[in-house]
Amino acid sequence: MPGRLLLTSVLFLALAWLSTSRAGTNETARGLDILRATLTNGLQVIIVRNTLAPVVTTMINYLAGADECPTNFPGMAHATEHMMFRGSPDLSADQLADISAAMGGDFDADTQHPVTQYFFTTPADDLDVALQVEAARMQDLLPDESLWDKERGAIEQEVAQDLSNPEYVFYIKLLAAMFKGTPYDQTGLGTRPSFDQTTDVMLRKFHNAWYVPNNAILIIVGDVEPARALERVKKIFNGIPAAELPARTEFHFEPVQPETMRQDTDLPYGLVAITFRLPGSDSPDYAAAQILSDVLSSQRGKLYGLVPEGKALFASFEYDNLPKAGLGYAVAGFPAGGDSTNLLEQVRDILAAEVTNGVITDLVEAAKRREIASAELQKNSVSGLASAWSDAVAIEGRQSPDDDIAAIRQVTVADVNRVAEQYLNFDHAISAILTPQPSGKPISSKSFGGKESFAASKTTGVKLPKWARKVTEQIEIPPSTLNPIVTNLPNGIQLIVQPETISDTVNVYGRVKSNAKLEMTEGKDGVDQALDQLFSFGTKSLDRLAFQKALDDIGANESAGTDFSLSVLTDRFERGVQLLADNELSPSLPEQDFKIIQPQLAASVAGQLQSPDYLAGRALRAALFPRSDPAQRETTPGTVKALTIQDVQDYYHHVFRPDMTTIVVIGNVTPENAVAVISKYFGNWQAEGPKPNTLFPPAPANEPSVTHVPDSSRVQDKVTLAETLTLTRTNADYYALQLGNHVLGGGFYATRLYRDLREKTGLVYFVDSSFNVGLTRGVYQVEYACDPPNVARARAVILGDLKDIQAKKVTTQELHQATLMLLRDIPLSESSVNYIAQGWFSRSVLNLPLDEPIRAAHIYVKLKARDVKAAYAKWLRPDDLVEVVQGPVPP
Repeated sequence: MPGRLLLTSVLFLALAWLSTSRAGTNETARGLDILRATLTNGLQVIIVRNTLAPVVTTMINYLAGADECPTNFPGMAHATEHMMFRGSPDLSADQLADISAAMGGDFDADTQHPVTQYFFTTPADDLDVALQVEAARMQDLLPDESLWDKERGAIEQEVAQDLSNPEYVFYIKLLAAMFKGTPYDQTGLGTRPSFDQTTDVMLRKFHNAWYVPNNAILIIVGDVEPARALERVKKIFNGIPAAELPARTEFHFEPVQPETMRQDTDLPYGLVAITFRLPGSDSPDYAAAQILSDVLSSQRGKLYGLVPEGKALFASFEYDNLPKAGLGYAVAGFPAGGDSTNLLEQVRDILAAEVTNGVITDLVEAAKRREIASAELQKNSVSGLASAWSDAVAIEGRQSPDDDIAAIRQVTVADVNRVAEQYLNFDHAISAILTPQPSGKPISSKSFGGKESFAASKTTGVKLPKWARKVTEQIEIPPSTLNPIVTNLPNGIQLIVQPETISDTVNVYGRVKSNAKLEMTEGKDGVDQALDQLFSFGTKSLDRLAFQKALDDIGANESAGTDFSLSVLTDRFERGVQLLADNELSPSLPEQDFKIIQPQLAASVAGQLQSPDYLAGRALRAALFPRSDPAQRETTPGTVKALTIQDVQDYYHHVFRPDMTTIVVIGNVTPENAVAVISKYFGNWQAEGPKPNTLFPPAPANEPSVTHVPDSSRVQDKVTLAETLTLTRTNADYYALQLGNHVLGGGFYATRLYRDLREKTGLVYFVDSSFNVGLTRGVYQVEYACDPPNVARARAVILGDLKDIQAKKVTTQELHQATLMLLRDIPLSESSVNYIAQGWFSRSVLNLPLDEPIRAAHIYVKLKARDVKAAYAKWLRPDDLVEVVQGPVPP
């Protein structure tokens, strides 16, 4: 799936690797062992040891992406990526699906301009299996035109999905104008006409030309012993021959012709943007351009200053880094009906002043500190670190991510000013105005589309290669590597500390248990949103600019609210917590700033009430819950305009309480130090009065209905099927339902919904099913997107699968596979600091023990097919599903 717009400098990459020993070189860093090698067939390998969790991520980067697509076939690389999941001569699609599901289901791919990437995150013991899969897929695609015929439907649905996003449509136009006549002038997504002309033979030719070891870089990051892992790589990949590579496309950029683009959007707000062509990552000006972007985005800068001045809803400067050239764009938001032309001129004047007057030295140094801290924070995620290495080496042509940081350290104020003067050239800039347009009135009915019937398909239980059987045959409950230390502070805060030494950082996450729909005073709807905006205006001791400077001085990222957080280098931990507590416990909440944000918020709400996304969400709530249910409460411009600063202050004191708060500290810190610092700055926080209720009332069973929300910007329908459940999280049937849900979805082609809706029919690109179950009520939901004529057909498939799982026992193979997926998810959920914290928060809100995944695993391994059948028969009502469709106006 095309994501970022990037390109690799192959020459720079080749030069960088000339100094690499073919036998392998070792490096060390904090918590990391790094081993490099180039195999005899040219495959470049980098292995980075990261012991955060017993997990490993493999990322194989083929140096062929959208840039290598033939003329008139812009999606060839993207289509090849899709077909890599349809099987290879030594590994069928069914085998790949079963293996991937058994390994935890965390695998995917993306197509960018310079590369196509395939990645697995799996328990570390399964590294061999992940390598075997990639070696099999490197050798060829299956020669079967019928497979492409089926996948064509799915990839065309992906195209329709992206073309249903007005911002993406604008992006396509922007690329065509900025990079005319180069491979960058299209996204690499592809088009329906080009896919209709594409054949299996063409895809295999593209694969066999570019998917060769001497055109690939394999990154392995995780809890592995590098030397041993390298030996496995050699044994598995050395037999694949190298090949002569085709010629690559040359780049010849034309001057950008200035223009102003105008387009409608279905967003609840409008956007203005000014876009420049900036240097690419292979330019010596790249590091200075990164710092320039950071400076222009600073919350102490003039561009962001438009927000607290009440002139923009948001404002920032972004930089899409491409190797040959980049995109830099200033963007600002305005409410529906706002003066977009005036805002565009203000943005232009601010940028022009930065070029004329030069940037502020202190902001340059602050940007450098933040970039350095960000690089260290990347080590806190196994897959995130693998992505960082892939980006640095395969896309940017560096030796390691450290090369970028070394360049950042060398940037001077003069460098930044020179780059600004050279590249922020309005004579070669493209401006844009995206104007929000309201949706039509939703159309409701009690009946559904035409009746169709589809038989549910089941996992085939295909025989697997010998090297994969150990993954699928063994059901073992993995041990958790976490050892959280829980302290209940005297004021009621629950503090959870997890020491980790993988990086020289500390992350603090906090959550105040709250529910604005229940805690807002009647008629004060929107007070929660007003409070959220005012947190950014500083504290009682530090005004907005002083507070932001204090964060800049330590290179910290901080946010306040009912969800609050801090990411900081270890030696700045205490100062970071001091600032976080100051913002969270003593926000300034000034009346003059409230008077600035109040009309902004009212205008934003007015636009939101007309946006298709909001109307679809409101239609879903109206179909599921009674009119009097608190979930139906709605913020309006009128309720926002009626608010006073006293209302905001009262709401803050009512909701923000230590006895409703959980704080998680994870990082290079001792439990004793963490408790001491949190106690020092949060310990004097006191609650007043009884705890507020944050639980919705139980909801009755809903009636079936259909609502169509017109959205003229979409070419594809987005569909939600849902129903209320009286099930609560403490009910033992929850686990049988989750096990059955992993039979239905979550494992790509290994699960029923994906097999029936994508693999067999190509009706959808994605489908997702989920249970959202709380302490008082629950909702079951299925989401998908498809061409409008296929909505009823896809719905019929889903209902068929749901009724089948109610009427018949799932197969032994399906039950086994679903259990494996749930068990293997335990180590995967511990593979990033953020995953760990969010998991603990979700359990804390539901009053579950922190080790609930391990306890659940013991339940899953004992469940039988009859338990799944009984739970689905008891709790689900397929014929009562409500349907909300957001898309083109029906004929």
